[in-house]
Amino acid sequence: MSSTQMQTQRCDVLLVGAGIMGATLASLLRQLEPGLELVVLERLEGVAGESSSPLNNAGTGHAANCELNYTPEAADGSIPTAKALAINTAFERSLEFWSSLVERRQLADPAGFIRPVPHLSFVWGEANVDFLRRRHRALSALPQFADMAWSEDPAQLRQWMPLVMQGRSLDQPMAATRVARGTDVNFGALTHQLLEGLAHGGVGAGGLGGGELRRGLEVTGLERCQLAGRPGWRVEARTADGRIERFEAPFVFLGAGGGSLPLLQRSGIPEAKPYGAFPVSGQWLICRNPAVVAAHDAKVYGKAAVGAPPMSVPHLDTRWIDGERALLFGPYAGFSTRFLKRGSLLDLPRSVRASNLLPTLQVGARNFDLVRYLVGQVLQTKEQRLETLRQFLPEAADEDWQLETAGQRVQIIKRLPGVGGSLQMGTELVTSADGSLAALLGASPGASTAVQTMLELLQRCWPERLASAAWQERLRQLMPSWGQQLEADPALLTQVRQRSNAVLGLET
Repeated sequence: MSSTQMQTQRCDVLLVGAGIMGATLASLLRQLEPGLELVVLERLEGVAGESSSPLNNAGTGHAANCELNYTPEAADGSIPTAKALAINTAFERSLEFWSSLVERRQLADPAGFIRPVPHLSFVWGEANVDFLRRRHRALSALPQFADMAWSEDPAQLRQWMPLVMQGRSLDQPMAATRVARGTDVNFGALTHQLLEGLAHGGVGAGGLGGGELRRGLEVTGLERCQLAGRPGWRVEARTADGRIERFEAPFVFLGAGGGSLPLLQRSGIPEAKPYGAFPVSGQWLICRNPAVVAAHDAKVYGKAAVGAPPMSVPHLDTRWIDGERALLFGPYAGFSTRFLKRGSLLDLPRSVRASNLLPTLQVGARNFDLVRYLVGQVLQTKEQRLETLRQFLPEAADEDWQLETAGQRVQIIKRLPGVGGSLQMGTELVTSADGSLAALLGASPGASTAVQTMLELLQRCWPERLASAAWQERLRQLMPSWGQQLEADPALLTQVRQRSNAVLGLET
C-alpha cells in the first residue's frame, strides 16, 4: 500500500513506550479528561519490558532516605539538602496518586506493586562516618526526614541489619541511618496494573478505558503535520512482519526509556539539538536462598566508588519480584553501545550528530575517572564481584548468588553555554516550543518521581487545561496536597503520609 493509500489512525494523545512513564501519563490524563482518545505504542510484545521491569531497576521507592548521591558533600564541607528534599516531595506525590487510584479501585492490588522495607545508609571508615553524621544532622532537621535514626552502636546495627553485621570486624568506625518508612516498588507490576484497562478496551483494574494499547509496533518515522489547523505529528510504526501503520495526534509523548533520544532527534525540533547520550549497562548478584533472604529486611545503600555513575551506588536490597522475595546486590556497571537492553549495538553511533559530537567528546575527556571505572567493571570476574559483595555481607557464600543482567541506563550529555558538553545525572524533560511533543531523557530517580514529572509535562504542554477550574478540582481530589507545600506544613505532611500508609499498607 502506498503512503497516500495507507490508513491513518487519529487520536488525541499518542504515547510511545509502555513503561511506567507512559502508563503514568495515560492514567493522569484519563483521570483529568476522561474523553481523550489515547493510544500507547510499544515495540515489544509485553509492557514494562525495559527500564520498568523489576530486574532492570533498583526497585527502591526513591525518597532520598538512603541514597547518598542525592546529598553530595559541597566544597565547603556542607551537605546540600535541596535535591533530597525535592525527590522526597516528588515521591510523596506518587504515593498520593497511587492511593487515590486504589481508593477508586483503579489499582487493584497495592501489595502487588509496593511493600514496606526500611531504608538504610551504611558506611565504614572515619571519614565516611563523619560524612554520614553531617548528612544525618542536615536532613533530620527537616520535617520530611525527622524520623531518620542514627547509630554507631554495633548492637543497634546488628538489630537493623543482622545479615550485614554477621561476621563483620569491629576494628574500624561504622555507622548507619535508618528510615523505617521505606518502600520496595515493583514498577513493572505497577505499569501492568495502570495499563490493564487499555489492554482490555476500557474494562480492567487500570481504569484507562477509552484508550488503546498497541504492542509489537516500533516507531520508525516522526514528522510534523497540521491537524485541523493546529500543529500535530504524523507517526509511522513498523510491525514485526514489516507492515507500516500510521498515526496522527496533536500531542506525542516519547517515554521509551533509552529509546527516547533517537526518536527525539528524528522529530527535528530545535530543543533536541543540545543532547547526546552516554549508555551504561548493569548487572546484579541475586540470592534466592530462602534462609538468607529471610535474614535481611532492608535496602542498605553505601557510598559509590570514585568516578562511579549514580546508578552504580552499591546497595543490598530486599525485593519482591513476581510475588517472590529475593535479595539483590549491585548494580555492577558496564558499557554497551545499546540504548535499550534489547536494542542495537548501533544505537550510540547513530545518535551522534554534528550538534552533539563535540559535547560528547568533551564529556569523554572530562570524565576519565568514569571511563576508567567502567572499564574496570567490565573486566571484573565473578569472584571480584563477590569480593565487593562481601564488603556488605562478610559471610556471603558463593553458591547463594547468581549474576544476572540489569537494564540499560542512558545518561544525558547536554551542551551548556560557556561549558560545552556536560554529563547530566538524573532525568530531564524536553518539550517543543509549541507544546505538541515531549520526551523524557535520563535515568534515576525517574520511576519514583513519575507522577511529579508528568505533572511538570502537563504544566509545559497543557498549561491552559491544567489551570482550568475543572482540572484543578480533579487534581485536588487525586492529590489532596495539590497546590500546597508539604515541606512548609508539617501537619499536612503527617496527614498525607498517614493516608498513604493506610491505603497502600505501609504502616510500620
